[in-house]
Amino acid sequence: MLDWINFKNKLSTRIGELRKLSPETVDAYRMASGAGAKTGHLDAKTRQLISLAVAVTTRCDGCIVVHAAEALKEGAMREEIAEALGVAVAMNAGAAVVFSARVLDAVDAIEGAR
Repeated sequence: MLDWINFKNKLSTRIGELRKLSPETVDAYRMASGAGAKTGHLDAKTRQLISLAVAVTTRCDGCIVVHAAEALKEGAMREEIAEALGVAVAMNAGAAVVFSARVLDAVDAIEGAR
């Protein structure tokens, strides 16, 4: 497993370097990242739980470490985090089923064109 604390610190340093090279890119990310929070429809903890589920589905270690820390800061319990991760597992399994159907559709199309 990763040394998450060291990873988070190094990631922050590298993103800071990226910001020096391309400030508009990082600033645009920050703007997009914070835009959803401005509506006030979801509380911060819920947004962080969703972010963790999405981090799993997109396989983003940086997202995992940042949003795990934020979820805990917002009062998320391990059980709530586990439930959010269960949603990510279900979504990934569901996507695999949907894309399996697409494979069968492709196979039918290819066989029909022969």
